[in-house]
Amino acid sequence: MAATIQCDIVSAEEAIFNGTVTMVIASGEMGELGIAPRHAPLITRLKPGQVRVILEDGAEQGFYVSGGILEVQPQVVTVLADTAIRAADLDEAAARRAKEEAERALANKGDAMELAAAQRHLVEATAQLQALERLRKNMKH
Repeated sequence: MAATIQCDIVSAEEAIFNGTVTMVIASGEMGELGIAPRHAPLITRLKPGQVRVILEDGAEQGFYVSGGILEVQPQVVTVLADTAIRAADLDEAAARRAKEEAERALANKGDAMELAAAQRHLVEATAQLQALERLRKNMKH
């Protein structure tokens, strides 16, 4: 029997995931993180992207987060995000439209505030599309 740790993924609106897992994989500011049971306590900021959890039976579930905080305690890993969505619930067409709009806004070279917002939207839309792509690859295997 594999060692496990409790994992909670919470958005500003609701709890998205609560369960026992063998691994949590997320994109931290300094790179990819793999959190296994007995990991040292840690708090780090997350980049927009995918959080993956490996369940006790070996199955994998993916989630998109818009960024946030990952906290590791001895018995629990907590992901706190403004936005968290199950990868299977992402709207690919909406993400593609958001990416195209952000790219157009960047090409128009508006004021600094508009450019910063467009860059943020582009990063988030790209991260959603990457999460969808990874979900498709996992479904093929």
